[in-house]
Amino acid sequence: MVAAQWPERAAALVSIGGYNIQNIAKSATPASAEQEYRFWYQWYFHTERGRVGLGANRREICRLLWRLWSPNWRFDEASYERTAKSFDNPDFVPVVIHSYRHRYGAAPGDPSLEAIEERLAAQPRIAVPTIVLHGAADGVDPAADSERHARHFSGPYERRLIPVAGHFLPREAPLEVVRAVRELSP
Repeated sequence: MVAAQWPERAAALVSIGGYNIQNIAKSATPASAEQEYRFWYQWYFHTERGRVGLGANRREICRLLWRLWSPNWRFDEASYERTAKSFDNPDFVPVVIHSYRHRYGAAPGDPSLEAIEERLAAQPRIAVPTIVLHGAADGVDPAADSERHARHFSGPYERRLIPVAGHFLPREAPLEVVRAVRELSP
């Protein structure tokens, strides 16, 4: 968002998964059946059952999502537990639920940010030098989705497909992420 709205504040951008600016105003437009299937958990979180379920089963749900989002990543129990401690934060469930509901217009945003939301809904082009990294096995947003994202960038742009990796590129392919950051760093 900073690279799109305030490019003078960003020297460059490494984006994981493509152009990531959400258009909440258009979020009611259905996706393909396959994509809607990938978003099952988002629809689940729109229900009261989903809110209660996440509260009661947060570690189990998050472990399942990790496996679905990055099917080739074989994380160990110690790695999972280091992150899973954050799921115990009392704000975890309310923040997750509100985030997924807000992105589809089912929960209000912060009124003080409405002007920014309106500018983002216009899907502004990003002018700073950008490298997009996308995991070939991303279980949330298939890599093919970012093939058409170049139109959202007006500055130098490169898209890199990371073989075997899924949705968690900083964990699954940290050297690729670091390499991209270093290439764009002054």
